[in-house]
Amino acid sequence: MRLLKKTNINFLGARKICYAISGALVLVGILSLIFGGLDFGIDFRGGTELIVKFSNPIEVSEIRSALDKVGLGRSEIKLYGGEGTMFLIRTTEQGEGNIISDKIKETLQKGFPTNAFEVLREDKIGPKIGKELRLDALYAVLWSLVAILIYVAFRFKYTFGIGAVVALMHDVLTTFAFLTIINQLFPALNVEITQEVIAAFLTIIGVSVNDTVVIFDRIRENLKLHRSLPLMDVMNQSVNETLSRTIITNGTIFIVLLVLLLFGGEVLRGFALTLTFGTITGTYSTIYIASSFVLDFTNYMGKRKKKS
Repeated sequence: MRLLKKTNINFLGARKICYAISGALVLVGILSLIFGGLDFGIDFRGGTELIVKFSNPIEVSEIRSALDKVGLGRSEIKLYGGEGTMFLIRTTEQGEGNIISDKIKETLQKGFPTNAFEVLREDKIGPKIGKELRLDALYAVLWSLVAILIYVAFRFKYTFGIGAVVALMHDVLTTFAFLTIINQLFPALNVEITQEVIAAFLTIIGVSVNDTVVIFDRIRENLKLHRSLPLMDVMNQSVNETLSRTIITNGTIFIVLLVLLLFGGEVLRGFALTLTFGTITGTYSTIYIASSFVLDFTNYMGKRKKKS
């Protein structure tokens, strides 16, 4: 099935502009991270986290005042939803067993006897486990990039492998930058780095490299068929020939993720938001980062050979 008829778009002609856009986004994300940061979920920080839903609306200040009486006034309290009844309560206070969570629930029961509540989620992670999980998540992303570099370099050429990994690093960094910016501009969304978000990052890497391999495979075929054409023309032709497939595949994924983002609820919001943006940037980077890197690096090496 072809969604589009034969196209002849000069994709790679705009690569330098795209380099600038990607660089600016990553830079903004880094600056935002330095001066604001992104919240880590309870998985990575350690502590106790509860999501509670009251029967009637209540203010954050009222909950904080109640917790302050038992020494938990520094707890992080966020409105979790737009109705004013559901809240996320998080504290890094440590205690054996469920002492801290039981203390929070008991305080809320005594402080608001006429406003019943239910606990929707309850998590407790030790600080040592949280640190280990952060390292494991970092290693998972890094080793996936190394494995893809080896695979693509073996299947194509080392230049293609480097281009694929550069594009994947771009996807991870820009998506992380996006989450950081969203967290600063819209704190009510409660975007955090959790195990689900790390899973989304790994999924982004898989989806992006799949699209990259398809285009690289077509480039390799066309290089054999059109030996006299300039490399840029061959690469543009290859991208145009796979454009219909890219739109259908990634467009379908995007629609599913959009539905998940809109109707998946609070728990899946971080995962869906990460994967939705990652799908967009992954499609973009296949053309404007991976393919563009291969083109510029190949041209650079060709010029060096001529000079020598």
